[in-house]
Amino acid sequence: MPSWGEVLNELRNAENPLDVMRRKYLQTMHKYTGRNIITYYSAFIQKPGIEGTGIDDNDKNAFMQAVCGLDRSKGLDLILHTPGGGIAATESIVYYLKKLFGNDIRVFVPQMAMSAGTMIALSSKQIVMGKQSNLGPIDPQFGGMSCAAIIEEFEEAVKDVTDNPAAAKVWSPIIGKYHPTFIGDCKKAIDWSETIVKEWLIENMFAEYKDKKQRANKVLRTLSSHNKTFSHSRHIHVDELKALGLDIIELEGLDDRSIDDCKDLQDCVLTLHHSYMQTISSSDAVKIIENHNGEAMIMAKKRRS
Repeated sequence: MPSWGEVLNELRNAENPLDVMRRKYLQTMHKYTGRNIITYYSAFIQKPGIEGTGIDDNDKNAFMQAVCGLDRSKGLDLILHTPGGGIAATESIVYYLKKLFGNDIRVFVPQMAMSAGTMIALSSKQIVMGKQSNLGPIDPQFGGMSCAAIIEEFEEAVKDVTDNPAAAKVWSPIIGKYHPTFIGDCKKAIDWSETIVKEWLIENMFAEYKDKKQRANKVLRTLSSHNKTFSHSRHIHVDELKALGLDIIELEGLDDRSIDDCKDLQDCVLTLHHSYMQTISSSDAVKIIENHNGEAMIMAKKRRS
């Protein structure tokens, strides 16, 4: 029989049941599709306001670990659940993944991929979504404020003061909160996000169309327009995205083969999604990036001492 110390070591070395559960279903989906699987999950719903749930430069390290040892000829299915994050980090991650897998990347959105998460989805060849899934507007934000709304407000102030100089007393404290380069920074952020997303759409999802530029412009006119989407938190569903011309594949009925614990591909994806939701709800994890071989980087919420 083991000693006290040996029992303690056995407990310490035992696999976390949450990890075992996720990796079981990751392997099942990999077996089902025959493609590489990488999941990117954020705790932004379960842990609102917690630092570290957004897309940032540290994610590159996690993706570097996740792609290590994968057969890149099998393409990539990226399962994405994120509120978005920094444009620079997003651009860099997309560049990195495209260098490794080319255009053979599908993005699965079981629930939500908002803002910069939508930008990542738009870089893929296909987006797979269910009836419950959402993408969001891609208009950039500064400090939680819409860049487009800030420019709109500034232009309204200029017009109002030009027409009625006395209105300057009303507008002065509002516009005074902007630092000298703020409006210019907002305009550049909008141009930046629109430029890279248009390039991604033309190079991949719309590559086979003769009117690829027009198709990309149609997407941008809606998804990057604060006036058309009304709010950066707007949840945009499958039908509206299809109407924009995006290659959206509906998860329901996509593949009805039965394998192991999955009766069809929808069952594979949603069971995997639920396993990540359970992990995030039952642990300190704020972000998980993991591949089908179980290679993972799990960022955790810091405990208070």
